[in-house]
This record gives sequence, C-alpha cells and structure tokens, in this order.
Amino acid sequence: MPIIEQSEYIFPPIIHRNRHVSTIYAALFKKFEVPEYTREKLELNDGDFINIDFIINDSKKAVILCHGLEGDSRRTYNNSCADYFKQKGFSVFAWNNRTCGGEMNRLPRLYHHGAVDDLDEVVQFVLRKGFEDVYLIGYSMGGVQLLNYLGWTKVDERIKAAVSISVPTHIATSAEVLKQGFNRVYLKNFTIDIKRKLKHKAKQFPDFINSDQIDNISSFDEVDQYFTAPLHGFASRDDYYERVSPEFSLQNITTPVLIVNSLDDPFLGERCYPRAIAQTSEYVYLETPKYGGHCAFPMQNSTYSYAEKRAYAFFESFKTAGNC
Repeated sequence: MPIIEQSEYIFPPIIHRNRHVSTIYAALFKKFEVPEYTREKLELNDGDFINIDFIINDSKKAVILCHGLEGDSRRTYNNSCADYFKQKGFSVFAWNNRTCGGEMNRLPRLYHHGAVDDLDEVVQFVLRKGFEDVYLIGYSMGGVQLLNYLGWTKVDERIKAAVSISVPTHIATSAEVLKQGFNRVYLKNFTIDIKRKLKHKAKQFPDFINSDQIDNISSFDEVDQYFTAPLHGFASRDDYYERVSPEFSLQNITTPVLIVNSLDDPFLGERCYPRAIAQTSEYVYLETPKYGGHCAFPMQNSTYSYAEKRAYAFFESFKTAGNC
C-alpha cells in the first residue's frame, strides 16, 4: 500500500501556500544558474534528432531529467534538480523533446505525452556509457512520458527507480481544469508558444499542417484534435487523451516510481491523484502534499525545491533497503 499518507512538505513559506503564487514564482521569477553542460545531438532511428545536455560526474550512477510541456533542459526546475544531484555525486542527463531546446527538428513530428520511443533512445544513450544505476525524474508532461515509458516498455534492470513531479495522470481532466478561472492564464501562455511552433512547422511542411487552423487555437482541444493527434497517429483528440494517460498504464509498472502531486496544483483534476492504483500496486507510490503548486515546491531558506530533495530520498531508500 505505497501511499505516503503524511508528506514531509508541510510548511512552505506562507506566501507560497497560494497555488498560483507558488506556480508563477517558480516558472517566472525563481532563477537558478544553468549547469555547465556538454551538449550532444542524438540522431534518432527515424532520421530526426534531439539534443541532450549532460554532466559526467560519476561513472556508475546517473539521473535522467524529463522536462514539461513547452519546456526544455534548461528550465529552472531542471537546473535546480541537476545541480542538486550533481552535488550528490550523480552524473546528470537533461534531454530536450523534439522542437525544444532552441533548435527545430527535421521532421513534421513534434512531441507529445506518449513519446516514449524518444525517451527510450535517451535511456539507451545513457546506458551505452556504462552506468550501472540509472534513475529517472520527470516534471509535468515529462512525468507522463516517464510513467508511460515504465508502463509500456520492457525496462532495463539498470533503471532502478523514478519520480514524477506534478504529473497529469489523466490528460483529459487536466485539459479541462486549465480552461477554468485563473488557470486560463497558463493555458494562454501554452497556446501562444505552441502556435508559434506550429506556424514554423506549417512553413516547413505545408502538406502536413493546415496553417489556417492555427489561428483558431484557444485551448488544448484544438491543438490536440487538429495537430497532435493526426501528426502522431492517433484517431482523434479523445483517442490521444485515453491512450497517453498514465492512469491506464500504471498497473503495468514494475519499477519503483513515486508520484508527487500537490493537492493545490492548478493543472490537475481529481483523476490526477491515482490513489486506488497506489493502494494496490507494489511499485507505484503516491505522495500528495497539501501545498506545492505546479512544479514548484519551494522550501524555506533553500535555493532548492522539495521535489529534488524528495526524489533523492526516494532513490536512497531503495539503495538502503538493498533493492537497488
């Protein structure tokens, strides 16, 4: 019954007990220096590429960081997490989804919540370097990719454990929540960025992308119905939402994974707290702090967040128990 009934994240700074203050501060105002990465372009099996930023710090243990929607390897939450794990002696690999990280990809395909083939190529890239213990951390959409990867693929035994932060385990519910109240501010920012990329893609591939539909985007409904679903082989938006929602793949996971979703996360609906699965699974752990916002979890008197601290503690608990 791996539900963490009492989270250690209890008393964030008072101002950050407001979900929107916490979320916006972490996304726009908090600064954390980008680590001194080496960047490598990884050529993919389908002829496209992605960029991976990494730090070789330990030859045996490594952590792979998966960023969120319209993010990249150098977002503040990634920088903070990378530095924290570097200080703990890990090598760090922060990868960029297609179209992310400052360079447009070659093919019409973009990225989506079920892009586990790209994540698998990143994992294989890391494993080829000889690491014995590899851990995964995903934020928001990256957390979805991580969970789907663990649920859909045969996971290498060197993948020891994983943590998903602020993860929408039911995509349709999350999409609906973002249409409500102040949450529309977040939705607007996402759609502005996505529309910019789609316009670029429409110029690259006018036969694949209908540029006339781009200006009509007002929510994820249009993005996913007219672009994400057809470009990536899904029958419709609803088909996409169902097939890529980790709610439907969690029961297949046999690698220890912790989901940390705050109860005040403005991006998550009720079905994004998979309590029933966590109660019966030996491998899926669920922690639901009262506070934390979305990909935020600020701590008093610390430049780091609770997310990376909790991830490290989770990984260490399995090493201590002799399971990793």
